[in-house]
Amino acid sequence: MKRRTFLILSITGVYSAILHAAAWSVNNFLMTGPKAYLTYSSSVAAGAHSGMEECKFQFGWERWNCPESALQLSTHNRLRSATRETSFVHAISSAGVMYTLTRNCSLGDFESCGCDDSRNGRVGGRGWVWGGCSDNVEFGERISKLFVDALETGHDTRALINLHNNEVGRLAVKATMKRACKCHGVSGSCSIQTCWLQLAEFREIGNYLKIKYDQAHKLEMDKRRMRAGNSADSRGTTAETFHHVHATELVFLEDSPDYCTRNASLGHHGTEGRECLQTGKNLSQWEKRSCRRLCTECGLRVEERRTEVVASCNCKFHWCCTVRCEQCRQLVAKHFCARREAAATAPNHIRRKNKGHKR
Repeated sequence: MKRRTFLILSITGVYSAILHAAAWSVNNFLMTGPKAYLTYSSSVAAGAHSGMEECKFQFGWERWNCPESALQLSTHNRLRSATRETSFVHAISSAGVMYTLTRNCSLGDFESCGCDDSRNGRVGGRGWVWGGCSDNVEFGERISKLFVDALETGHDTRALINLHNNEVGRLAVKATMKRACKCHGVSGSCSIQTCWLQLAEFREIGNYLKIKYDQAHKLEMDKRRMRAGNSADSRGTTAETFHHVHATELVFLEDSPDYCTRNASLGHHGTEGRECLQTGKNLSQWEKRSCRRLCTECGLRVEERRTEVVASCNCKFHWCCTVRCEQCRQLVAKHFCARREAAATAPNHIRRKNKGHKR
């Protein structure tokens, strides 16, 4: 009898219903472990989906905007790439799975786990002790490894890079945890506090990993020795390279392609037709430059379109206890990247910048 049971779950069945629009778009999902782990499958799917939604938010105004095909291109054996972008996909989806498992554990959704009280009663620092109900990240980490890392069945360099970036995502969940405390003492004097660890907002984890993405390290491998496949020479090259990589550092192997142009085979849609921002309240400098980054620098022009938007307005409070609003229509200006006229698309009129890893 085999020590482990391998179950292949088709995304077009269970997971397509959970994730909708194939956000966790892997042709086959490999789940390793006893059948009891089926209990966690919906949480794993929801976590992967939240990871990809965060990916879309983080890259919403960049050339590469985390398309639906991003995860498939990261994991499918025949399509896999190892770019800076796929390193982020692996990290954020792994973090999403661990985060959701941990949160659902704390909410009591699983019979097999509960709060992490392993440190309760110990002195944590001056004026406070460990207590309360800490989020059980050890449980989330253990179960997420069984699901997410099982996708990597090979032993080549790309598989090792993906496993490393999966771990970066899980470490990000731990690194962003917050200490919450409750005061104790006579008349609320707070002479001592009881503290526990809880998950940060997932947006904070996304922000943390986006910084790691900007700082990602390209592995310089000996191509000749890599071509040796799963030989001892190839494994030795990989081991030497990873020896100098920090555990929290995202790594990639290949330079990013030109995300300005459409490439159907790689699942890149290009920037033509993308919306960009020129005006608006509280825009960051990165958002304000989105039209230049997505349109102008990709040889496209910025086209303004008037769009009718329906929103609630003239809201009034009525006793007791409802708020009634009117529906107001207004025209708003939105900006999109459009192809230049024929005369302006000649090579000497196009000034495209593609420095570094601009997305």
